[in-house]
Amino acid sequence: MALLRQEVEPGEAGLDAKALDRLDRHFDGYVDEGRLPGYLVALARGGRVAHLTTHGRRDLAAGLPVEADTLWRIYSMTKPVTSVAALLLVEEGKLSLDDPLERHLPAFADRRVYVSGSGAGTVTRPADGPIRIRHLMTHTAGLTFAFYHSHPVDALYRAAGLESAVLPGSDLAETVDVYASLPLQFEPGTEWNYSVASNVLGRVVEVVSGRPLDEFFAERIFGPLGMTDAGFCVNGEQADRLAQLYGGTDDGGIEPIPGLPLHGRPRFLSGSGGLAASAHDVHRFMELLRRRGELDGTRLLAPETVDLMTSNHLPGGADLRSFGSRPAHDEPGNDGVGFGLGVSVVTDPARTRAPSVLGAYGWSGVATTTFWVDPRHDLTVQFMTQVRPKRSHTIFQDLKRLVHEAVKED
Repeated sequence: MALLRQEVEPGEAGLDAKALDRLDRHFDGYVDEGRLPGYLVALARGGRVAHLTTHGRRDLAAGLPVEADTLWRIYSMTKPVTSVAALLLVEEGKLSLDDPLERHLPAFADRRVYVSGSGAGTVTRPADGPIRIRHLMTHTAGLTFAFYHSHPVDALYRAAGLESAVLPGSDLAETVDVYASLPLQFEPGTEWNYSVASNVLGRVVEVVSGRPLDEFFAERIFGPLGMTDAGFCVNGEQADRLAQLYGGTDDGGIEPIPGLPLHGRPRFLSGSGGLAASAHDVHRFMELLRRRGELDGTRLLAPETVDLMTSNHLPGGADLRSFGSRPAHDEPGNDGVGFGLGVSVVTDPARTRAPSVLGAYGWSGVATTTFWVDPRHDLTVQFMTQVRPKRSHTIFQDLKRLVHEAVKED
């Protein structure tokens, strides 16, 4: 086990200590009001942790506090890790961003695209072109999630048993084959729709590497980076450090809900959302990206590969709102934000809902975890808690505003 620790005083790193105190007091209020069980927030500048706060409980019933070594279900923050895994294979020449998906997963040959109708009356047509690996990494493949309830193809996912994105009792290969049997919402490359694409990408990593996804992550990413607690399950020593998962209630409070069990290797290895990790693990991963592919003398990716990953790939500089015109993505928070290979990328800070800078990139998880890298200020930020909200919240917006206020311009 490795522990995240504060390494320098805020002032040494160009951060305003009073502003950081306001940040802490703001989120302390969330805990004191019963809207969060507890949280961890960390800011590092130039790779040195300059602010680290823990507050509240990782398990309310047991009275266990949030500590620097607490383990968190990071859910969709798994997706950037899956993208790094795929990019490792791209650099080795075993995979190309332009490979047709069917080259590696034949079940995706002869794809069909939704035209009209619903249920048994759904009308489809042959796709004009293949799904390519880059479409998976940018969520432009035409895939979807069952829980959107906004398109007839979403309903087909539910009818196929994919309400939670995994076919109950199935492994990754079996579930991905079910995805392949369903029509695409749109022609690959023509829209952005957040989806099960990272699960498909995880399966590609398995097929191309010849290794199960958990082993590939452990051997090629977690081990070299010193991400000692990251994984798809927790062992006996880690179990007590895993935070309880909570859900939002109608009155704005929280209640415990079943989360990913994580005890014992799961049958389904989700490249979309299966990982748990500590704050130290997330810090190490952010540092790999901030340092453009190298950390402590270990180079995983070429600088140019990280630059490609963290650049906007939506055509014409489009953002998530304009290129993802589906109801699920037509929200102000998507203004001024594009998408790279597994991470969101700020393309127009003047239009973002919360203060940001051009080129900042990162991603979040459904249990209210988030990270981002700010290249302009050489800054990394992470926020960890364990609440699946019932309705939209302003936690991430508040966090970005408060961090913005704390950063002193050079």
